Amino acid sequence: MAYTNLQLQDRSVLISGADSGIGRAVAILLARYGADVAIIYHSNDKDAQDTKGEIEKLGRKAIIFSGDVNNFQFCKATVNQVVSEFGKLDILINNAGVQFPCDNIADLQEEQIRETFNANIIGMILLTKAAFPYLKMGDCIINTTSATAYQGHDQLLDYSATKGAIVSFTRSLALQAKPKGIRVNAVAPGPVATPLTKETFNEKEEDPNKPPLERNATEEEIAGSFLFLATEAAAQITGQVIHPNGGLIING
Repeated sequence: MAYTNLQLQDRSVLISGADSGIGRAVAILLARYGADVAIIYHSNDKDAQDTKGEIEKLGRKAIIFSGDVNNFQFCKATVNQVVSEFGKLDILINNAGVQFPCDNIADLQEEQIRETFNANIIGMILLTKAAFPYLKMGDCIINTTSATAYQGHDQLLDYSATKGAIVSFTRSLALQAKPKGIRVNAVAPGPVATPLTKETFNEKEEDPNKPPLERNATEEEIAGSFLFLATEAAAQITGQVIHPNGGLIING
């Protein structure tokens, strides 16, 4: 299918956690608007190949990388290959993350706490560290945080803590990147119907006939916020968090 509104024509994008869920929806949407897209995923080869195929159907280049963003050498090698194959890197989207619900802090497993921090915030910093030297004036970084960073969550203590850290990281990096003309923002979804949340909380299928603000968001509805932040429409926005959350009143 041909698209005429190519706001991201020939832009090069790297997205972590993009084999499914929000990351996949963002990857496909940005490709529709003209971007070549590289995706990082952890282990689901089939989903990653499917996402790659959808991007290529849109006439854009797509490459996939399986690995752990908590490994800096993997991050460096991935970024270098993206720049080699696409010729540049214009947009970094940090979306990889995990969650392990637990309703009693006494039962939180140390291994899972460390895995959550490694995947959600430490890996984000490492991938950004690897990508930052290649970004230039007019480029941008978009991080995925969550409404839980502001509201908390009684079953996601460590996850919520990492999402709060992402907000602080976004604001601080925006200050550092401002003299270089690089924008740094974040998206904080509210409840979203993704494979991860359905698996984590045993959620049932949403009623598609409900109005948007009376149900969990779809991944595609969230992806639009990333598209906005990636385009020139957001040229004056940096250090900010966009809140596609269905009407939750959140300070920040």
